[in-house]
Amino acid sequence: MSWVFANISMLAHLTGQNAYLALVPVLIGLVISVPLGIVCARWSWLYSPVLSITSVLYALPALALFVVLIAYTGLTDTTVMIPLTVYTLAVLFPSVVDGLRSVPEPVRQAAVAMGFGTWRRLAFVELPIATPVVIAGLRIATVSSISLVSVGELIGIGGLGYLFEDGQQRDFTTEIVTGIVLIIVLALVADTVLVLARRWLTPWQRGAGGDSRLPILRATLRGRPGAGLT
Repeated sequence: MSWVFANISMLAHLTGQNAYLALVPVLIGLVISVPLGIVCARWSWLYSPVLSITSVLYALPALALFVVLIAYTGLTDTTVMIPLTVYTLAVLFPSVVDGLRSVPEPVRQAAVAMGFGTWRRLAFVELPIATPVVIAGLRIATVSSISLVSVGELIGIGGLGYLFEDGQQRDFTTEIVTGIVLIIVLALVADTVLVLARRWLTPWQRGAGGDSRLPILRATLRGRPGAGLT
């Protein structure tokens, strides 16, 4: 423990770097996955080829991607973030499509009957209903990304992965264990934030029994002329 307190500043810096390198690719992956998932949910014939591409990219070894990217992006954060973004896509993209496909057809029909256009129905009915599935994928992608950042230490940019490399070279177990604990804590904090975000974004699911997807349509229609008619 004395080593931990003596190096608290370094540990805080590495933890912050690890969080930055992990979360930025997740956000980029989410920004790409949502519109891509919407397109593939609307035109289902696109889903299989796009999923195949993301799956193939996910299978690429990080080290091989580093070797290719270094020639273009150098030894920078970008070199680590690009592979992590690719891996995130492989998790988030199918989650978005599955979430949109989980919207019951009667709910879509009810929204159309209430005068919702395509984009309004998507924004106020379909995406909110898909949110729990999307966040489930986001939780997996986030935790995986936080763990995979340490691989970047192969090129000297690995956040908490530095503790593994340095601890192994010095045969110092305390440093390695500290790195493992900090990664677990960081992953738990990020996962907790996402769980709270899901609860905040889907209030109709709290304690809901049976099909909890219809209340979102009712909530969306509140305040509209004639919305009280049932």
